[in-house]
Amino acid sequence: MLKDFFLKEVENGVIEAVKSGTLGQMGVNEGKEVSEKHTLMIEKPKNPDFGDFAVNVSSLARTAKIAPPMIANAIVEKLSKKNYTVSVVGGFINFKASDSLLADTIEEILNKKENYGRGDGSDKEKILLEYVSANPTGPFHIGHGRWAAMGSALANLLKFYGHDVYQEFYINDAGSQIQKLGNSLKIRIQQELGENVDFPTDETERKNFYPGEYLIPVAKKFLKEHPEVDVHACDIQILCDYAKAEMEACQRELLENFRVHFDKFYSELDLHKSGKVEKRYKELMDKGYLYEQEGAIWFKSTQYGDDQDRVIKKADGSNTYLTADIAYHADKFDRGFDRLIDIWGADHHGYIARVKASLEALGYNPDKLEVLLGQLVNLIIDGNEVRMGKRKNMVTLDDLIEEVGVDATRYWMEMRNIDMTLDFDIELAKRSTDENPVFYVQYAHARVCSILRNAVSEKLNPETGEKSPAPMTEKELEDLINNFDKNLVLKTTDSAKSLILKLEEFKSVIKLSAQNRTVYTICRYVQELAQEFHSFYNSNRVIGEDKELMRARLGLVAAVRITLKNALDILGVSAPERM
Repeated sequence: MLKDFFLKEVENGVIEAVKSGTLGQMGVNEGKEVSEKHTLMIEKPKNPDFGDFAVNVSSLARTAKIAPPMIANAIVEKLSKKNYTVSVVGGFINFKASDSLLADTIEEILNKKENYGRGDGSDKEKILLEYVSANPTGPFHIGHGRWAAMGSALANLLKFYGHDVYQEFYINDAGSQIQKLGNSLKIRIQQELGENVDFPTDETERKNFYPGEYLIPVAKKFLKEHPEVDVHACDIQILCDYAKAEMEACQRELLENFRVHFDKFYSELDLHKSGKVEKRYKELMDKGYLYEQEGAIWFKSTQYGDDQDRVIKKADGSNTYLTADIAYHADKFDRGFDRLIDIWGADHHGYIARVKASLEALGYNPDKLEVLLGQLVNLIIDGNEVRMGKRKNMVTLDDLIEEVGVDATRYWMEMRNIDMTLDFDIELAKRSTDENPVFYVQYAHARVCSILRNAVSEKLNPETGEKSPAPMTEKELEDLINNFDKNLVLKTTDSAKSLILKLEEFKSVIKLSAQNRTVYTICRYVQELAQEFHSFYNSNRVIGEDKELMRARLGLVAAVRITLKNALDILGVSAPERM
C-alpha cells in the first residue's frame, strides 16, 4: 500500500536523522519508538497540487525541541526519494508518486484479479459472527434486513481480509413466544373453519398473540395437510411446532434469496435440552457468583463492571434470557473460536456488560467478545415514515425486496454506519439515475464492461489499434490489456492519475474496514471510485487512439472493472455487465 510505503519512508527517515544528530534533542530510542508505534499519520493533502500524500511531523517538535519545518527538512534529507518526489510545507512532508509506481498498481490489479485487495492473513483469527437471530414468530421486518445485509457483508469483508469466519443465527425458540404463536395459529385455523372468533381487542391481552395476517396462509396449509383435525381437541404443542417450523422455513428461504448464508442455525431450545444452560448455572453457583434474594437467584455481575447485579433465575424457578445467553456465549468459545462478534439492536446496549461479566466469571476473556450495536431503519414512502411491528400490519423485508430488488435493498442497508439510523427512501432506491447510489456504482461497472466489449466488437487490430476485417478475440483483448506500456499509462490526463490513486486506495480501505468492522466504508469507496471513473471516461477516449495509448487506457479500465467487482462482491451486490 502506498500509504504504508510513504509512512515507512518517513519513519526510517526519522531514525536516520536522529542518528546523524539533525533532529534536535530527539534521542535514538525516541526515533525507534516513532517507527514501532506509528505515532505519525498519513493523509491526502487538501490541495492536490502539494502531492498525493502528506505526513505531518509537527508532533515530533515536543521532543525534538525544534520547529516543525526544520524537523520535516531534516527527515527529507534522509529519504531515499526512489519512485517519488518530495516537498515540505510547514510541518508537512508531501509525496508525489512517480508514474512508474502508479503504473505498478495497474499491473498488480491485472495480475491478482479477484485477489486484488485481499489480506495476507498475517493476523488471521477464527471468528464466530452472530447476527439477525430473530424469534421464529413471523416474517422479517426491515430492521432484520439491515442486520442481515450488514452481517453478511461484514462476513465477506472479514473473509476477504484473511480471517476464518463462521456465520451463525441463534434461534430464540425456547420462550413463551412460541406458545403465543401456537395460540395465534389456532385462532386463524378457527377463522378458516368459519368460527366467529378473533383476537382480543384489549391491548394487554392482545400482547399474548401475534394477530398479523401472515399466519392466515399457514392456517390454510395446516388444514390442507390435516383436513380431519379437531382444532379444539388438538394438542396446542402441535400447533406451536407447526407454526414455528413454517416461520423458520419462511425466514431461511428469504435469507437465501437475500444472499445471506449462515453456517449454522443454533436452537436455543436445543441448548437447554443439551444441559449446557444448567451446567453453566451450576458452575457460577459453585464459584460463589450467585446469591438468593426475594426467592430469585442473582448473578454478581457488579463484580465485573456491570451497574447492577442481574437475575438469572426467577422466583418461579424459570430462567431469564440471560441464563441461556451465558451458556450460549461460553459454548461459542468452547467450540474453539478466537473472537466473537455479535450484531445487536441499540436497545440491547445495557446487555453487553452483563454478558461480558458472565464470561469473565467463567474464566473467558471478555475482550474477545465484540458487540456491534445497530440503529433501526426508517422506511420512507412518498416522503412519509412507515411504522412497523409484528403485532399489526407491517412492511416486511420480503415486501421491500419485491419493491426495489435485492441489490438496492442490500446496498441501502449497508451504506450508513451501523450505529446511525438509516432513512430508506424507496422511491429513490428504485430510480435509474445518478441520484441513486447503487445505480451510480453499478452503472460504472456496466460502462467499463461496455468499453471492453466495444474493443472487441469494433474489430480493432491488436497490433495497430485500427479496425480490421477480423474481430478481436477475448484472448487478444486480454493480451492487449496485459501488455500495456507503463510509460504511457499516465500520459492521458490528470484524471488518470486520480483514478489510479483511488484504485490503489482499495487495499487500505479493506484493511481499515476489516479492522474497524465497518461496511459503509466500502460503499463510500465504490461511490468515490465510480465518480473518478466517470470523470476519467468523460474526458478521455479509450478506443480509437494510437495502439500504445489504447493499451494503457484499456488496462486502466480493466483494473477499474476488477476493483469494482471485488468491492461489490464484498457488499453482496451484483456487478452487472449491461444496464
